[in-house]
Amino acid sequence: MAPHRLVAYVGATAGMLLSVALAALTWVDHRANDERLREHTVLMARVFADHATRSIDSAALAMSTVVDLLERSVEPDSPEVIGAMSQTLVNLPFLRGMSVLDAQGLVLSSADPTERGLVVDLARFGSRPPAGRAHLGDFIPARRLADLHPAHATPVARGVGFAPLMVGTRRADGRELVVVALINIDAMLNFQQVTMDDERMASALLGLGGRLLGATRGVEHNSGDDLKTLPPFVQFLPAREHGSWTGSGLRRGLQLASFRTSRNWPVLTLVEFDRTAAHAQWWRDSQGRVFVGLGVLAITFLMTLLAVRSLRARAATQDRIAEREREMGATLGGLQEVVFRCDADGRLVFVNPAWERLTGRDAAAWAGLPFVDAVAVSDRPAVQRVLAAMSTAENARTLALSLLTSNGHAIAHECKLTSLERGAGFVGSAVDVTERLESRRRLQSQLAFTEMLLESSPLPMSVVGRDRRYRIVNRAWEAFSGRPRKDALGAPVGTHLSSAERREHEARDAEVYRTGEPLRYESRVPHADGSVRDVVIEKRALPGIDGQEPSGILAVIIDVTEFREAERATRDARDAAEDASRAKSEFIANISHELRTPLQSIIGFSELGLRRAGEQARLATMFEDIHASGQRMLALVNDLLDVSRIESSAGTLHLERGDIRVPVSEVLREVQPLASKRGLTLAESLPELPMSAKFDPLRLQQVVRNVVANAIRFSPEGGRVDIEADVTESGEWRVCVADRGPGIPEGELEAIFDAFVQSSRTKDGSGGTGLGLAISRTLIQAQGGRIMARNRTGGGSVFEIVLPARTDETIPSPL
Repeated sequence: MAPHRLVAYVGATAGMLLSVALAALTWVDHRANDERLREHTVLMARVFADHATRSIDSAALAMSTVVDLLERSVEPDSPEVIGAMSQTLVNLPFLRGMSVLDAQGLVLSSADPTERGLVVDLARFGSRPPAGRAHLGDFIPARRLADLHPAHATPVARGVGFAPLMVGTRRADGRELVVVALINIDAMLNFQQVTMDDERMASALLGLGGRLLGATRGVEHNSGDDLKTLPPFVQFLPAREHGSWTGSGLRRGLQLASFRTSRNWPVLTLVEFDRTAAHAQWWRDSQGRVFVGLGVLAITFLMTLLAVRSLRARAATQDRIAEREREMGATLGGLQEVVFRCDADGRLVFVNPAWERLTGRDAAAWAGLPFVDAVAVSDRPAVQRVLAAMSTAENARTLALSLLTSNGHAIAHECKLTSLERGAGFVGSAVDVTERLESRRRLQSQLAFTEMLLESSPLPMSVVGRDRRYRIVNRAWEAFSGRPRKDALGAPVGTHLSSAERREHEARDAEVYRTGEPLRYESRVPHADGSVRDVVIEKRALPGIDGQEPSGILAVIIDVTEFREAERATRDARDAAEDASRAKSEFIANISHELRTPLQSIIGFSELGLRRAGEQARLATMFEDIHASGQRMLALVNDLLDVSRIESSAGTLHLERGDIRVPVSEVLREVQPLASKRGLTLAESLPELPMSAKFDPLRLQQVVRNVVANAIRFSPEGGRVDIEADVTESGEWRVCVADRGPGIPEGELEAIFDAFVQSSRTKDGSGGTGLGLAISRTLIQAQGGRIMARNRTGGGSVFEIVLPARTDETIPSPL
């Protein structure tokens, strides 16, 4: 094939490959952009669903306080109920109001005094929940309950309204009441709008029935519209509680959308991103790269055209060069260097004896063959480009190439080519530079690899000289800083920073130069989009030419803004959870303290009644029942106080060295009357030697008393409870309490130690409050021990209390 045809074919093939590569890269980037936006909508849907769930949970928890008052026979219009509802509205600003209604819709009390006595249609709120259950209704276009009464209704703006949250309750007199809280959907939507902060995005809250509760700006649907035709209801629910799709959504046109349902309430959040706007932004961001690719493609075709024309022009001069080459043969025959001459087409017309010795073939065999046939295959494209350039101008070129020997080995040479006049060809000489070229090739390979790493790195990277001017920046650095590479290279560092920030970075650079060690620190730097990002900067000194003094610094920027924001969000969520837990513990403690005073009076008067009842059996029985009930209530209050102290870290253990047998024996003597009453035998088997350990005697008695009392309660009458103590294989003291009661299901052996949890085999009324074992485990763990349960062979259960053997001095230990 003629050289100019070969060049045309190669150029066309390269152009086609570049076109395909450009199209493929553009398509992949387009798909990646859609995937990033989809992941963003998934994250927003999860955040908004959690926010809605927490808000409604908070309202339901606050309503439970009002329900508790009503179930304790407090009148709906009492100051306590009205005060609780008013305080709830203060604490939960997303509530429009709260009221108590009877089964006919009569408002018995309300945080808004003007609503009392109104009658509203409860059917508008949805199905009325039974006692102890909650129900969230659909959107109602009204500001307050009074707007639902024809005589008090006032017009409201589009989208203004509430979603009713109802909790049913039944009073002691049998009356069924409904506590209604009016949830302001706009408050949740405001949170979503602020969080998204992007006009291309929209979100909405919908009921699982398809009714729209509310939507952010840009959504044309009205609250209350039926949107069951949206993909979440058609394609996903109820099989999947979250998902993503591309298609129709809340707004017109294609949307990149995601949804997620609330884990506790019949609502879902839907977040969507306008796909058309997203593609427009992507095109604005990508068109520069596309135009650059098209420019490279055009240059490739232009260079191919020029090469073809050049090869054709050179063909006319090749014959003239052959004659002159023969004339030079006699002169060059005695040189030790490889000398040769080619015509305009690059075909050999003369070679000297050194050439013959190198290649193992005589001059006649090489006559008329292309010069590139003597060159290693890897070097031929470069040689052809040089020959093509020399055919259009009279000049001299020096290039590195490898010539093939007689056995096929490639020997590196430095070749100097000189054009002859009038395009008659060129002459050349070559010197063996194998070692020098190999060293240079290794250096160039290393430099190319380093540059590739810098350019392909997704992290912004830069090299700064000792004069604090940029020497190298990569593409990621350009994208992060918003400064083109041509403007940054050679420019001073930190011109866009304040003087204080520049001094900070200069001090860091000085430390790197001084120590020579890598340095990693955090800072805040401006981003190309105008924001200030939290970053981690890592700097390393670059060795100088002499290997002693560093020549510059390599700086790598790691953007950790999203990580820091996630840390702050996690910290805020943890603080909110701790505040809620603390408020619950304080509430339990306050209620428990308030209950103890009347209970002490009830117990005291019942004891007085027992003493004065004399022989009046009926009266004595009544006072005895009152006294027993008061004692049970007092035990429950004491348990609640223990839970409150433990959770609030107010309780403190006073550990002291002692004999475990002493508190165990005291408890057994204390409960002996209870065991005798049921005909039970307490079989005590304790070691003769002291069980020396470090514990709180009162708290240990409380734990043993709980476990032994449970064994007595659940053992059959006339049975036996075994109390044994021994040493474990690890040298710890172990106290075992075994009974022949109903036992514990295997799946509940660990759950019974949770608060308010009882075994399914003891929920027939014989069990307690479900707090005793939870308190016992907390107390034992605070003393460095553990408590566990297992089933006994032949029926019954065994509780093991294990404490470490210690000999230290007495110290306080927090619960």
